[in-house]
Amino acid sequence: MRLLLIQPPVEDFYDTDIRLQPIGLCYLKGAVQKFLPDVEVIIRDFHRGNGNKLAGRRTLPVPKELKYLREYYPVADKSPFSTFFEYFRFGASYEDIAKEAELLRPDLIGISSLFSPYYREALKTAATIKEIMDVPIIMGGSHVSACPELMLSDPNVDFIIRGEGEKPICDLLKEFKNEKRYATVPSLGWKENGKMILNPIGENFSISELAPPDISSLSKEHYLFEGKPMRFIITSRSCPHRCSFCSVHTTFGTKYRRNTVENVLNEIKESYKLGYRVFDFEDDNLTFFKPEMKQLCEELIRTFPQKDVQFVAMNGISYISLDSELLHLMKEAGFTNLNLALVSSDKLVRETTKRPHTIEKYLQIVQEGFALGFNITSYQILGLPMETLDSMIQTLQFNAEQPVLMGASLFYLTPNSPIAADFPDRNESDVFLSRLTSMAIPSEHFEREDIYSLFIVTRILNFLKSAQIPEKETCSLSETLLILEKAGVRSSIGVKLFQKLIKEKILYAFTSREEIPLEKFRYRILERVFGGLKRITTLSGGTILIPDWEQIESLLTADWNARSSSV
Repeated sequence: MRLLLIQPPVEDFYDTDIRLQPIGLCYLKGAVQKFLPDVEVIIRDFHRGNGNKLAGRRTLPVPKELKYLREYYPVADKSPFSTFFEYFRFGASYEDIAKEAELLRPDLIGISSLFSPYYREALKTAATIKEIMDVPIIMGGSHVSACPELMLSDPNVDFIIRGEGEKPICDLLKEFKNEKRYATVPSLGWKENGKMILNPIGENFSISELAPPDISSLSKEHYLFEGKPMRFIITSRSCPHRCSFCSVHTTFGTKYRRNTVENVLNEIKESYKLGYRVFDFEDDNLTFFKPEMKQLCEELIRTFPQKDVQFVAMNGISYISLDSELLHLMKEAGFTNLNLALVSSDKLVRETTKRPHTIEKYLQIVQEGFALGFNITSYQILGLPMETLDSMIQTLQFNAEQPVLMGASLFYLTPNSPIAADFPDRNESDVFLSRLTSMAIPSEHFEREDIYSLFIVTRILNFLKSAQIPEKETCSLSETLLILEKAGVRSSIGVKLFQKLIKEKILYAFTSREEIPLEKFRYRILERVFGGLKRITTLSGGTILIPDWEQIESLLTADWNARSSSV
């Protein structure tokens, strides 16, 4: 018996290729091979690569639901402040996927549907395969857990699995081979005489009982971080926090579980033998159990004394569970980056979204992390429905003064997240729009142009933060622009556009032929953000002094006029 597991392509304005390593499918393969060794399991990642062939991208027409974005993404902007432009398919064509499936001749096909905005790609993959093969298709993944009826109602989907998939897929395979008593398989959705049936969600194997993910189907050359082979590591499942915008509990339940240090360490060591040198911990809450995390770091220090490995946690780390000792151990073990979810510096917003985090703790971790040499990225959510424009600006100003790269995450409504209960019933188009690039959901507190402008202002601030000003040294804004002007062609373009923005109150996109005004950008947002700033802290720890707004306008206008006359 042969099971084919597929990761489908993704269609959007941008791609997060290394963030979509199909580790969930690898866990399924590991479980099936452990408990049903007579079943052959093949994984095909049609998003990133198939075998030794790296998947490419193809430009597509912008879907009708996203046509309104053409006013916001009008041209291919080459400036440091650019957003998006073309809409792509990242991965193989559906026809090539179907042909590969036909060649492999599987008895069952499982398709991953992880993210709600990409559910159509999963269904299109199923439909194209069904056109040339009569093979049962299973759907699983986070989106299936969030919208089970939507996925099972599709005529090309025969089964779905809700929640964690390892035990359900093993139970399904047993019944598929034998008596087909599908009603006995917990977490399974299936059809009988055209009627959809959702079995109750059952318990998965214990996390320590799970086989390690089988990554043998993946080509490590397709998953690189800074040029080095990278693979995902997962030490735990679920999260003890209850943030209202997060849907992790829909898939993993509310019980937080952690694997043993020994199991995690063995998994890393085996992958090291295969040539992997970067390990990305994709836990939803990596450091919640601090003693175990400290023990893991100590073991990593002992295991890799040559320091030829790198550890990151791109899914983010909850700063509330970090302390000085753990930061030092992580740094010594080989962690290089800290991705922190600030969300908001507004206490009321944190309380409303049920985040058990404090600004005092955040500042402690940022200061100690920077002193240790971590590269810190801090994420703010722009467009939370209960947050005001003033509150978002306050957070932006607060983070501008920290030695962090500022990540702007535009809010989108994840189906079945706690916050979704406050919204009217969502249709299929709403689910499709649950993506960062759709530019949030306007509320009584802000408009889409406000979110768009804050997104770009974040990029402008990061541009200024990139200036190489040594730690503890101070520069004026004019001096900073001179430093950036000499930092390369793209950087000098950024300086020119920033000065022109201040002089003309218009933001321009830079193309190879001309500068195009971005009419949706609201100058008053820039004015409000900079009007409340006294300083910006660069990524190198230097300080940029920000004068009063009237002085900024007069100083930069004078600089602009002087440059223009010299030309």
